[in-house]
Amino acid sequence: MTVQCGQAEGLRLTGGVYAAVEARDPGQPEFHQAVREVLESLEPVLARNPEYLRSRVLERLCEPERQLVFRVPWVDDTGQVQVNRGFRVEFNSALGPYKGGLRFHPSVSLGIVKFLGFEQIFKNALTGLPIGGAKGGSDFDPKGRSDGEVMRFCQSFMTELYRHLGEHTDVPAGDIGVGGREIGYLFGQYKRITNRYESGVLTGKGLGWGGSHVRTEATGYGTVYFVSQMLAQRGQGLDGLRAVVSGSGNVAIHAAQKVHELGGRVIAMSDSDGYVVDEAGIDVELVKDVKLRRRGRIKEYANTLSRARYIQGGSIWDVPCAVALPCATHNELDEDAAHTLLTGGVVAVAEGANMPTTPQAVRLFQQSGIAFAPGKAANAGGVATSALEMQQNASRDSWHFDYTDQRLAAIMTDIHTICRTTAEEYAAPGNYVLGANIAGFLKVADTMLDLGVV
Repeated sequence: MTVQCGQAEGLRLTGGVYAAVEARDPGQPEFHQAVREVLESLEPVLARNPEYLRSRVLERLCEPERQLVFRVPWVDDTGQVQVNRGFRVEFNSALGPYKGGLRFHPSVSLGIVKFLGFEQIFKNALTGLPIGGAKGGSDFDPKGRSDGEVMRFCQSFMTELYRHLGEHTDVPAGDIGVGGREIGYLFGQYKRITNRYESGVLTGKGLGWGGSHVRTEATGYGTVYFVSQMLAQRGQGLDGLRAVVSGSGNVAIHAAQKVHELGGRVIAMSDSDGYVVDEAGIDVELVKDVKLRRRGRIKEYANTLSRARYIQGGSIWDVPCAVALPCATHNELDEDAAHTLLTGGVVAVAEGANMPTTPQAVRLFQQSGIAFAPGKAANAGGVATSALEMQQNASRDSWHFDYTDQRLAAIMTDIHTICRTTAEEYAAPGNYVLGANIAGFLKVADTMLDLGVV
């Protein structure tokens, strides 16, 4: 779903910046949506400190430091030459080397990558770790492709991108369509071209060659750690609560796993074809088998387990729950779905995906008084653990699972705390969107001022 954000009305101090973004970058509604959400939150900050306006920090933040668009030719299994388009938007390096995932999906465009990269600036700042913001990918679709085809595509993609990467420059990771297989092929080609075993140039690597424990689980686990903190603020816990998780990829699977570990019960998961409902609780190991090993569709879960039912199409948000975790794609949860969730008794919503909730739905959740966590805070666990992987690579070290998971939990607790306290400081208690945007902005903007006009 594409959401049009309209003009700059309501942006008293930042309307000119937003209008300039729309004029300069037409046809990029997702990017406009991400920019507007941040600018709306920053109005009280700019009223307190007009130096950010005088120094044109907002204009600099909204313009990437570098945008790369390139051709990716490769040969399929039939011998036919295929041509895709590759992207890397290196958005902001004030806090450290560019850091952000690569997405391989037919929907990928420059506007999508810019929206993701812009979000990444603030998300990375919230982790408290020294990493800047970037994003990249391609309109290549790995679904249905053989390992050989994926390998040849990845090698061609890296043959162009490698010259822009480095452990002190730009460090990509995985995202939708880019998992351990793709990271392996990408790293292999980088190593071959550069003649350097530079482990820290990519994260999400295999454990046997520089990867980190918990990296696979981190985004999903981190989202649930954040939910747990939000509920604790209200004197609640996950124990006994019904949860719905959209998607059935890496983030959704590990979010469901952590909900179960903390006493909740995930009763529905989905993919692009439909969703399954299992009132006894989703069997996460079966979902892993269907989606990660067989690379199948979620309906195979219901075909395997008779107690479950499969609904073709429809909306997973029709399933009543106390906790909703949108972990699939951007703008998947709209205003109608939000109404349905509220009617069904939802008490907490946390974004495991990037911007999966439309602005109208976010406003409805906030007006209703439920706990709502934006993706730049709730799903920051993935990039945080990527930074921990970089730390291990730099010291030629490897941490065990429990220690890394403890570091992740501590980081998510810190992110929750800074979002909550920042919102309170700006007279908006419980508004995690405003808290996350302001806290992330202040860290990046103050550093930009320190570094001069660069």
